[in-house]
Amino acid sequence: MRIAVLDDYQGVARDYADWDSLAAEVEFFHDTPVDREALLRRLEPFDAIAAMRERTAFPREVLAALPRLKLLVTTGMRNAAIDLDAAAELGITVCGTGSGSTAPHLAWGPTAELTWGLILAVARRIPEQDRSVREGGWQLGVGVELAGRTLGVLGLGRLGSQVAKVGAAFGMDVIAWSHNLTEEAAAAAGARRVAKDDLFREADVLTIHTVLSERTRGLVGAPELALLRPTSYLVNTSRGPIVDEAALREALRAGRLAGAGIDVYSREPLPADDPWRGTPRTVLTPHVGYVTRGTYEAFYAETVEDLRAYLDGNPVRVLTP
Repeated sequence: MRIAVLDDYQGVARDYADWDSLAAEVEFFHDTPVDREALLRRLEPFDAIAAMRERTAFPREVLAALPRLKLLVTTGMRNAAIDLDAAAELGITVCGTGSGSTAPHLAWGPTAELTWGLILAVARRIPEQDRSVREGGWQLGVGVELAGRTLGVLGLGRLGSQVAKVGAAFGMDVIAWSHNLTEEAAAAAGARRVAKDDLFREADVLTIHTVLSERTRGLVGAPELALLRPTSYLVNTSRGPIVDEAALREALRAGRLAGAGIDVYSREPLPADDPWRGTPRTVLTPHVGYVTRGTYEAFYAETVEDLRAYLDGNPVRVLTP
C-alpha cells in the first residue's frame, strides 16, 4: 500500500508518529496544489491518504478521479471538506481521529489560547510595538485595557466557553449569543445571553466560535459589522466563511473598526496577492489555532492507528454520511 500524508506545512509529520510501524510506503507532502489537475496527478498513485483537517478538499469530483483510493483518514471526527456521501458510494473508507484538544493533557483548547493571543495582540498593538522597537523606534500609539470592557462571544460551545471564562478572569463583562443558546447554558459559562444584534452593539471585543454550516455561512455580514462600534475589535479563529470578508476588510480600511485578529480565511493558504495581506488594523496568523505540539502528537498518532487498523482489516473511527 502507498500512503500520502498531505499538507505537512511545517515538515514535522514524520516526527510525531511511528510511520515505520506500517507495512506500507509513506510519502509526505508539504504544500497544497491550487490547481485540481496538479492535485489529482499527485494523488493518483496512492491507495490511502492522510489529510490534515480541511487543508485539502475532497469533493465528489476529486474522489471519483482517484480510482485507486481505498482509505481516507482525516484528523478530527468532522471534516466539511470531505464528501462522505460520495466516498461511501465509491467504496472509500473514511476514518477520523480525536480532536487533539480532547487528549488528557490538552483539556484546554489550544484554539482558545490563540484567540486570547490575538485579542491581546490587537488591543495592545503588540506586532506594531515589536516592529517599532526593531526598526529603531520606541512607543507607538496607545493600547486598550480589557478590564471593564465587554467581551461578545458568538458561539458558546466548548471553545467559546473557554474563551468566556478567560474574559471573566480579565474582569470583562461577558455576553454571548448562538442559535440555540439558553440563559442557563450562558450562565454556566459565566456569560449573559443577549439577542444577536445586541451582541454586536455591546461588544468591545467580538470573538467567533461557531461551527461553519449552511446556517452560519455569512452569519457576520455587513449589517452585523455596522452594529459594532469604531472602537471595537473582531477576532475569528473559527472559519473564514462565517464572516463576509470583503465587508470586514472594507470596515477596517474605513476605520469603522479598531482592529481584527484573523486566523482563518475563505481561501487557504492565502494567495500571495490576497487582499488580506494588505488590510490595515489587523493581526493575521495562518490558521494555527490547532497547530501545537500536543495536538499534532494526538492527531498523527491516531492517524497511524487508523491506517494500521485498516491494514489489519478492522477499520476504526469510521466516518459515515
